[in-house]
Amino acid sequence: MYKLLEIYFADIMDKDENENKEALDKRWAGLVAQADDVRDQMHHKKAEFKEGLIVDVKGLIIEVDDFREAFLTTGPLEPGLEPHEALERLKAKREEYEVIKKKFDTAHAGEKLFGLPNQEYEKLVKTEEEILLLDKLYGLYQKVKSTIGNWNESPFSDVQENVAVMIETAENFQRDCLRLPGQLKKWLTYTKLKTEIDDMIELLPLVEGLAKDSIRPRHWEEVIELTAF
Repeated sequence: MYKLLEIYFADIMDKDENENKEALDKRWAGLVAQADDVRDQMHHKKAEFKEGLIVDVKGLIIEVDDFREAFLTTGPLEPGLEPHEALERLKAKREEYEVIKKKFDTAHAGEKLFGLPNQEYEKLVKTEEEILLLDKLYGLYQKVKSTIGNWNESPFSDVQENVAVMIETAENFQRDCLRLPGQLKKWLTYTKLKTEIDDMIELLPLVEGLAKDSIRPRHWEEVIELTAF
């Protein structure tokens, strides 16, 4: 604006106006110099961040390899593990996975920011898939164990009132168990879970029969004799 005034209306610019112009020119020059300085600093920082990201990615590759090896050898997939031990290991390894996944997300965002190719982590993807599968199995396992535990602690009078619901619940567990992915059916936990559900399916109709009003003390005596209680 001041350049236009100088060109076309120089005669109307008084002393104060010229001083304002000079002050504005100085401030503008200062802002430009500051912007150039910040740009140079950011360029330097960008190089530092990029170099740091490359180092972090190399470290993450090694960390993922080590985690995968530990997951296979000392994690929930170790052959012959009892279900409760496998469940505890799954919880621990899931927590470790979450930490590594956060590092992966950070590295992935950095690669995108700096225009770098995204590093592939096939072992991390494979582990995530297996954790999700195991969550399905052990989610059902925990539900079944908790439900049967509550039933075992219930007085027989409560069982008499709820046996129909118990049978329906056990049948639902059996259906959910059969619907689990095929990969899970080769694991010990699945075998034990299915056996426990099947046993409950077989037992509950007997309990239902004992809950009927027609049952007499002599029938209980026969049950005690047969079961050696």
